[in-house]
Amino acid sequence: MQPFRKGRYLVRLAETADDLRCAQRLRWLCFVARNGDTDDGQQIDADRLDPDYRHMLVEDSETGQLVCCFRFLTLPNGRDIHRSYSAQFYNLAALQDFDGPMVEMGRFCVHPESRDPDIIRIAWAAMTRYVDDAGIEMLFGCSSFIGTEPEDHAEAFAMLRERHLAPRRWLPRVKAPNVFRFARKLRLRKPDPKLAMAAMPPLLRSYLAVGGWVSDHAVVDPQLKTMHVFTGVEIRAIPPARKRLLRAVSH
Repeated sequence: MQPFRKGRYLVRLAETADDLRCAQRLRWLCFVARNGDTDDGQQIDADRLDPDYRHMLVEDSETGQLVCCFRFLTLPNGRDIHRSYSAQFYNLAALQDFDGPMVEMGRFCVHPESRDPDIIRIAWAAMTRYVDDAGIEMLFGCSSFIGTEPEDHAEAFAMLRERHLAPRRWLPRVKAPNVFRFARKLRLRKPDPKLAMAAMPPLLRSYLAVGGWVSDHAVVDPQLKTMHVFTGVEIRAIPPARKRLLRAVSH
């Protein structure tokens, strides 16, 4: 994908070791520093999967600061889904039958000092451009809620159970040892739509806006102090009006 500009922002793929380290540094600030870890300016968030993924960067062209990044892994079809980060936490056997190109998007983060809502829109525009160029048919990943107490996210989980569960043919099954089965536990809870959507993480709201769906349980991550749900969206199922809006931003 060729770099492109939108307003003050430059979007490009990481090409060097320094680019990757900048992304890993931003990830540490977003995912680890919030838990109170001491920062000496050198810590990074890195794992064994980073070399297998491409890394998308959104930079403020006026300051040179990296304001957003995410990584993504392209798969020819569902038979390779075991290579994904998500497969560590979810039984994705059902998705092995998906016969089109797929891409996993992960480690999505926005600099904690950045407040411009255009940043998330531009990041989604970058993924839209890649999805179009590569003929991707499914986008998936993990969407995280900050905090590991289920009651703190109950309104959002109840809304996901009521309106946004995965189709049965693709439904991820339990694999991780510590999960909250919200579809079962909250089956009698009627969500308040306004409160529920306000409690949704921004990335998950973006998935849901284009017809995304989620697993019926959340995985508890004690290391990052989050709970996350598997999230997927079939590209052909995105509403046409939403597709036009995303493509307008991406070109």
